[in-house]
Amino acid sequence: MIRKKVIQVLLLAGISITGLSRAAAGQEPKIINIVNFIRLLEPRDQRITEDVLYQTVVKQVNIMRTYHLTGTFLLQYDALMDHRYQELLRSLSRDSFEIGAWWELPQPLIEKAGLKWRGRYPWDWHADVGFSTGYTPAEREKIADVYMESFKSIFGYYPRSVASWFIDAHTLQYLYDKYRIVASANCKDQYGTDGYTLWGGYWNQAYYPSRVNSYMPAQNAASQIPVPVFRMLGSDPVRQYDQGISAERQGVITLEPVYPEAGGSESWVNWFLKTFTEDPSLNFNYTQAGQENSFTWDAMAKGFEIQMPLIANLRDKGKIRLETMAQSGNWFRTHYKVTPPTSFSVTKDVEGSDRKTLWYNSRFYRVNMLWEGGDLRIRDIHLFNEKIPDIYTTQVATSNECTFFTLPVVDGYLWSKPGQLAGLRVKALVNGQEATLKGGDPIFRNLDKETVLVSWPLSQGGTLQVTLKEKTISMKLTGNKSLNWYLDLETAPGATLPFTNVSPRQVDGSFETFNYHISADKGSFSKPSYGVVLRLQPEKNEIHLDLAAIN
Repeated sequence: MIRKKVIQVLLLAGISITGLSRAAAGQEPKIINIVNFIRLLEPRDQRITEDVLYQTVVKQVNIMRTYHLTGTFLLQYDALMDHRYQELLRSLSRDSFEIGAWWELPQPLIEKAGLKWRGRYPWDWHADVGFSTGYTPAEREKIADVYMESFKSIFGYYPRSVASWFIDAHTLQYLYDKYRIVASANCKDQYGTDGYTLWGGYWNQAYYPSRVNSYMPAQNAASQIPVPVFRMLGSDPVRQYDQGISAERQGVITLEPVYPEAGGSESWVNWFLKTFTEDPSLNFNYTQAGQENSFTWDAMAKGFEIQMPLIANLRDKGKIRLETMAQSGNWFRTHYKVTPPTSFSVTKDVEGSDRKTLWYNSRFYRVNMLWEGGDLRIRDIHLFNEKIPDIYTTQVATSNECTFFTLPVVDGYLWSKPGQLAGLRVKALVNGQEATLKGGDPIFRNLDKETVLVSWPLSQGGTLQVTLKEKTISMKLTGNKSLNWYLDLETAPGATLPFTNVSPRQVDGSFETFNYHISADKGSFSKPSYGVVLRLQPEKNEIHLDLAAIN
């Protein structure tokens, strides 16, 4: 018995030491899901027939089989009920392929649930018709029951993964309570693209949503839906955010194979997968590859054929974990009882660019830091509050568009104009003159499972250290105590800002009737009289912000 306990202790110690060494080496899990979702028809283009869409999926299956790739296929209801897709997907090994649900709602599903179809076509992508947001909570449950029972009658089990560009919280909770789904996914952050706005959320990886807001990360286990929501499409961490400033709709720079300057470009894909696997990430990193069949094989073939062998090679080298969405969902649920802090960093951008970036997310806030031309711009800070409902949880969408937001503190997209990029900038008085501080390359280090330390060497001497924790952001200047530095929040003229009051220790804001604040435990806020929205000055060379106060 004693010998057994000694062995157990040694094994546990070995596991702990191994875990620490892997973390120290930057070997946190890098997880890729190949997710292809399937629609039966495409009413927007007569050339895209049902057969063209079916053959697209056949091509995807064939190339994934060629490279022995694990993946997930998600079926819209009309495709689910088509015999060709049933036969094709039933032929796939369940050891390698997952079949799940794509939660856009076409005419056959709505009518099977006993509801009136209001769409322009048998599949309509408008938010008030083709998504769960267009129906009452009771209707959503009927729709879910019809889909799930139809799926089970075909495949013999309920789907474990249900994803869409957006799914309301009531539907997610119902699918978990009754059918025990283990994973979901929603669209990347975007503004206006295809009529869908999801802005300010947990930027990448995955989060547990609030019971009253499917886009808002919950802060407490009791307030969350216990289904991780993965962020789709593999956003470019450097360029996607600023894409289309002042336009009504953002462009797209993602891993999707159809985009020739991104997921369809061999150089961009190689860069993205290199930074994804080799640059530091906190706890784990995640991206989704694959493509919806609506784009057709001709449009996606080049990018798909570039990406699949690269992903297979990374898998074979042990640099990534290639999983189904359900496998990743189960892993996440096992490892994290609440949403963990995560980060995604870029230490070397594409050829010809010196930009570097860090995204840090926690269940309380997100922040993005961007370096370009020796300057630092903190271009985004958004706060999360599980108590803030989205209107779609209980109400029906009345517009063909939908919007999901969180609470802005810094918004380098919406508060900018071309040539006038909003953000927090580090400045100082140098020889009596105000100057934006410049520096060298930042260094990103994970100190523990919560903390990322950013060290930025300054050209004026000293190092600015930024410590990102689950609830706080701290800044400290080391090695140059004489430098009179501070942070200024600058925005484009005319930007709609949320701030209602600025006091030395607190900034109050109001967004869509919801009040919130950030506080400074060290440092002080002020409102200069010239062209600067906010100033944050250090106290004894330190700033400490509390971003976890929930009003």
